[in-house]
Formats: sequence, C-alpha cells, structure tokens
Amino acid sequence: MRHLISLCLAIVISLPLAFSTPAAAEEFSTVQQEESFVSIVDGRKLTRFGINLDVMPDGRIVGRAFGRDVTGAWKWSSGYFCRDLFWGERDLGPNCQMVKVQGNTIRFISDKGTGQFADLQLQ
Repeated sequence: MRHLISLCLAIVISLPLAFSTPAAAEEFSTVQQEESFVSIVDGRKLTRFGINLDVMPDGRIVGRAFGRDVTGAWKWSSGYFCRDLFWGERDLGPNCQMVKVQGNTIRFISDKGTGQFADLQLQ
C-alpha cells in the first residue's frame, strides 16, 4: 500500500503511467527555473480526482489527497522540484522531480525525470 501511495503522490501525487492523461498535440515545456515554477503555481490549486493541493512560494505544500491531509516542504535544486512529503501520518520522504507544463496541466516526473509522472490541473 505504501508503494502505491508513494506513486500517487508525485508532488504529492504520482499516478501510474496507465492513468495519466495523454499529451495533446501541443508539447510539454520543461520548467527549468524556480521563478518560472513559482509564477505557474502561485495562487493556483493543483487538482486531480481526490487531490487538491497548494504549492506555496514560501516552500510549503498543503492540501488533501484521498481523504487525508498532505503537508510538506519543497525547494528548487539544480533545475528540479525537490519535495519532502507527508500524507496523513505517513512520511513519503524526499524526491526531486522534473516539472513540465502544457496549458493548464502541470506534470511532475519523479526521480529527476526518470520515474513515473503525474499530471495535475492548475485551477
């Protein structure tokens, strides 16, 4: 179960590839700078069925996922979104992720872009 939850929480949440939304004709653009990332997420909710998160410019992550509180911290490091995360009482640990954006979709790819990805909607 912990492995599934870890996959479900890419920022927080990371869903298996089979459940991710396929990319449209427009390509995803890689977010390489912290300033760009903050301008994308500042004041917006990151959502997906069962998930509602705020990634704050001050380095906090807060919200709910699948009926449990989500809390954590993030920093930008060498072009990656690096987060430490708790889902309820479960410590999901650190992970640095590549970030891509396409319109109102933000994609987090775990393990510095080599792992699973999760697409969340920017609202």
